[in-house]
Amino acid sequence: MAVTNEMLSSFLDTDDEWISTRTGIKERRIISDETLLELAVIASTNALENAKICAQDLDFIICSNVVNNFVTPALSCIIQGKIEAKCPCIDLNGACTGFIFALDMAEAYIATGRAKNILIICAEEPSKIVDWQARDASILFGDGAGAVVVSAGDNLKSIHLTTTCSVEPLYYKRQLEHNPYNQEKNNFQPLVMCGKDVYKLAVSSSTSDIRKVMADAQITQEKVAYYLLHQANFRIIDTIREYLHESVEKFQLNVQKYGNTSSASIPILLDEMNREQKLKKGDMLVLSAFGAGFTSGACVIEW
Repeated sequence: MAVTNEMLSSFLDTDDEWISTRTGIKERRIISDETLLELAVIASTNALENAKICAQDLDFIICSNVVNNFVTPALSCIIQGKIEAKCPCIDLNGACTGFIFALDMAEAYIATGRAKNILIICAEEPSKIVDWQARDASILFGDGAGAVVVSAGDNLKSIHLTTTCSVEPLYYKRQLEHNPYNQEKNNFQPLVMCGKDVYKLAVSSSTSDIRKVMADAQITQEKVAYYLLHQANFRIIDTIREYLHESVEKFQLNVQKYGNTSSASIPILLDEMNREQKLKKGDMLVLSAFGAGFTSGACVIEW
């Protein structure tokens, strides 16, 4: 369901102006009657239809996911059965950078000849781990799923991943079952986020990553059609844009509609742009994401 800022103000000490001026978010989608699995299956089916292949043509499935109802089996295993695929599959948790990490994994499998068609699914439900009595993280996140099919070709021009261990700015600890031999108390609490630290890490890492992949791909800013950044917060995206001295038109946004959908944000944005026919064959796209860990990654793709 769509949850507006006005709806949040009915039980949080906030209002539309406070949220929208700080984040750019006007509403977000929160799972209610449906399930994350259902969203993931719909996204996967749409990606397969768009790629004009069937599930039986897949050689591998990679699912980027931070949290869902199952600890085990992997969410990718359940999705595999729902879409009737026959290939091996695996989950990865790269936080909001998961889509870029999955692209890198897919490229490695394809480059070594181990796969021809790989389904990447990003399915995220951050609404389950935030404190809905506090206005810090709860106003930022939304649930969603996006998927792409990656096939053999030379459209990935460059890719770069980074990880710098920095746990305190953004983390969530899962509550564990009682163990009679371990007296350590569970330190369970909702998602912890230090906004200022995340802002600094996101801006510095994304700017650095983008410059590196563009240099590796030997392209100038004039050749970039669009920058597709992780839709975390309008202020973060706009600051990165300013650091790069780029025009507003090159930075596509949907954070105002969906909030921060973690690793699903870039594939959702990519799908929307494709359906709106904003992308032309030969367009150079720069993708960049950043998230807990602290992880970041960027790549250059020719559409």
